[in-house]
Formats: sequence, structure tokens, C-alpha cells
Amino acid sequence: MVVSDLDPLSPSLHSADVVVQLPAVDDPGYGQAVADIAAREGVGAVLPLTDLDPVILAEAAPLVEQAGARVFLPSAAVAAGCQDKWLCHEMLEAAGLPSPPTWPVDGTDRGTLPYPMMIKPRIGFAGRWIHRCDDRQELDFFLARTPVASVLQQALPGEEFSIDCLASLDGRAIAAIPRAMYQSKGGEQIKGETLDDPQLVDLAARTIEGLGLVGPCTIQCFRQGDRVLGITDINTRFGGGFPLPLAAGGDYPALILAMAAGQEVAPRLGEYRTGVVMTRFLS
Repeated sequence: MVVSDLDPLSPSLHSADVVVQLPAVDDPGYGQAVADIAAREGVGAVLPLTDLDPVILAEAAPLVEQAGARVFLPSAAVAAGCQDKWLCHEMLEAAGLPSPPTWPVDGTDRGTLPYPMMIKPRIGFAGRWIHRCDDRQELDFFLARTPVASVLQQALPGEEFSIDCLASLDGRAIAAIPRAMYQSKGGEQIKGETLDDPQLVDLAARTIEGLGLVGPCTIQCFRQGDRVLGITDINTRFGGGFPLPLAAGGDYPALILAMAAGQEVAPRLGEYRTGVVMTRFLS
């Protein structure tokens, strides 16, 4: 495993087989640097582990693939759409997939909105700058103090779920493992359980193939009773709670290596252990 991280205290550096130096993700030469390292180290698969570089790596995919590595990301347009809450809403609706009612901040009559509402950054991570507003007064208060471009989204009732997915390089659904989200902090799940839930597995497969997702991705949604109310997030990377589906039999790293080597990987939807519980802690 070849790892790069600008933070010298990053735990991933101490688990890597090889540590390499890359420029900052916003450096114009970042994509070329990834391609150069892929060629030098014989890297077969490139994928992001944070929300910082999926779009940049997707844009650099031709360079990286010329160096001999497969990039496990969708097209740059889809990767950008998954990061941007407004574009994601539009993509989901265009594909006939459920999305929460969503409005732009500018030009929307805040008095007629169906409260409670959520303020969400168009491009955000780690749960930052998200606010729940129960009325117009709260909405105006938080919007006046939100420093990033945002959207307004109806707060959904029901339960929240995550689905850890894997898609092939040509956008086929390979695996999907739904989990209950018992507790989260800072946008990261710390307690959860894998579920026997064909409806959520089917939702994940339709989302992967409807949007053209590639590689590992995490889909979050709300459901009330037997009705899925909306997909609220799509991360084109491993989720922070991935140790749970991994423990439940979702051996996505091995499947990625097989696909990077050119092997055909058959779909294994529904092939995982249910009732596996995870609780995370610092040690």
C-alpha cells in the first residue's frame, strides 16, 4: 500500500508499505504527481480516502491510467455532482431517484418553506456548517452566520441509514451493505449494525447504475416505514464506518485489487453477514 499525507502525524503513514510525497491537493501539478508515482511504484489502483480529491483525481484519470493504474472513481462530472448538494439533488431527480426537497438560498421565499429545514453547505465535509432550523427566525439567524455557499433542504423524518457500496469500473453494482446508524459524531458513524434489508440494497444498486458510480462509495438515506424519503449524501470513497462492512464480509479491498488486475468480478449483492455491530473508540 502506497500512501501520501501532508500531515506527518497521520496514522495511515504508519500502516503504509511505502510512503511518498505529493503536493497539496489544490496544487496544479497534483494529478501529474499521482501519475508519476503510480508509474514509479507500479501502482495498480488509485482511490481517495477523503473528500478533498475525488474530483481532482477523476479529472486526472487519463494521466493516471496512462501510467498503468486504474482510477476507482466515476467521471469528473459525477464526482463533482456527488460533492455538491445542489448538483446531487438535480442528478438524483434526473435519474428518478429519491432526493429530499431542496431549494437554493437565493430567490427562495423563506416564509413558505416546509419547516423544519436544514441548511447544508453545497460542498462540505465532517458535518461542518449544517444547521437544523425549526422556523423562519432560526433559518435567518444561521444563514447570516454561515460563511459558505449553502442550500436549503427539508429535514426528513424517519431513520437514517448508510449503505457501503462497491461498483465496477464500468458502473455495475458489485456489492452493497446497509447499516443502521445508531450514533454519529462529526459526520462519522461510531456505532452501527449491518442489516438484512433488500430494499436498501436495491436502492444502492439503482443509485450506482443510475448515476454511473465507480469504486467504493457510501450512500446515506432516510426512510420512514417502508418508504425511502430521500438520499441525503453520496460519498465517492470508503466511508468512515467501513470497518463494519469489512467485518461483515465485504472484502472490498480484495475486490478492488482483482478489478485493477483486469479480473471480472461477479456481483455479490446480499452476500454479507447481518447483525454485525461496531462501536468505535480511541485507543
